[in-house]
Amino acid sequence: MNKKTKALTTEQYKEIIQTMREGFSGCRPNERIATALVLEGNLGLRISDILKLRPCDIVRDGDRYRLEITEQKTGKCRVFTVPLVIQQYIENYCLRNGIDRNALIFPITERAIQKHLHIVCDYLGFEGISTHSFRKWYATEIYKANGYDIALVQRLLQHSSAAVTQRYIGIEAQRIEAAIEQHAYML
Repeated sequence: MNKKTKALTTEQYKEIIQTMREGFSGCRPNERIATALVLEGNLGLRISDILKLRPCDIVRDGDRYRLEITEQKTGKCRVFTVPLVIQQYIENYCLRNGIDRNALIFPITERAIQKHLHIVCDYLGFEGISTHSFRKWYATEIYKANGYDIALVQRLLQHSSAAVTQRYIGIEAQRIEAAIEQHAYML
């Protein structure tokens, strides 16, 4: 894990995705990379696992959709529900781009995504952001939206301990800052 990689703010997430989709002087729009990063930020998968996805990997299971993958980095099997809105987003992207059910959704390298993301972040003036920032953003947003349940986020990311997850999303630093703030109010 790259300790210099920061979690995105929601504003940065939106700005990066929008800039990738629209392009700017000297950088063409890139819907493919924007879509891959949207999936990383909404499924919490590493970019290496996003790049292995095929439309046929998302399977209808009753009234929901599920995805079963073996994580490339850890070798751990992960099965989880894909929200309907994300399944439809993927399906529409594949239809617009003529992607067969058994083909890779993103026939692109991790390096190409990192390179394009770096160009966009330079343009926007953002530092310390890599593809992994999107996974960290996912983890942080899930943490905040679910009553600061670190065990839930740990399970979602398949981390070995809650301490690893806390470091991952920077909770220790936040807790230290909060403790300092609260102490100041006690005076």
